[in-house]
Amino acid sequence: MTLLKDLAIVCRSKNAGPFELTLDVVLPDRGTYERVVRSGALSAARIGALYGVSPEEVLVTPYACANAIKATLPRRVGAGDLGDSDVYGAQQHAPLLSLDVGY
Repeated sequence: MTLLKDLAIVCRSKNAGPFELTLDVVLPDRGTYERVVRSGALSAARIGALYGVSPEEVLVTPYACANAIKATLPRRVGAGDLGDSDVYGAQQHAPLLSLDVGY
């Protein structure tokens, strides 16, 4: 079992407006990046399952020249709305840390 937290040099989240969240994963080199992309660990289906949204609502953007993968998904609660516990979306990457990338 290989966890994403053991591979990524950056794993973060932030708002992409008040109703969307973006997740950024940066990997240390091209080989690691390609293995993670091929594993499907950061697919729309896996991210949707982790965050409780449908895969159709998740946009995954691999960015090879930076060895990075970005995912954008809807926030469950709008930033600053009643019940929002993370107005900046800065602590929403935690479920990704223990994601098994399967290689």
